[in-house]
Amino acid sequence: MSTLRLLREEAGLTQIELAKQIPDKTRTRTLSQSAISRWESGQDEPELTVFQMKAFCRALGKSLDELPDDFILRIIDDSEK
Repeated sequence: MSTLRLLREEAGLTQIELAKQIPDKTRTRTLSQSAISRWESGQDEPELTVFQMKAFCRALGKSLDELPDDFILRIIDDSEK
């Protein structure tokens, strides 16, 4: 089971509920359930802006320091949109 799935389930969230709490890079919509599914299955690695990462941590009820070291993601600069 993926680390993200464990974190999501620990927070009591479905993939859809988590996706709805994370804005897309344009901040005009939220992520899709399929994006979360691809992350959990290892098909894609998360690439999040700092703004998105903050929303991700809030949704999971974790600080960045509380995320496991084996959780792989790439934080990108908001200007890379």
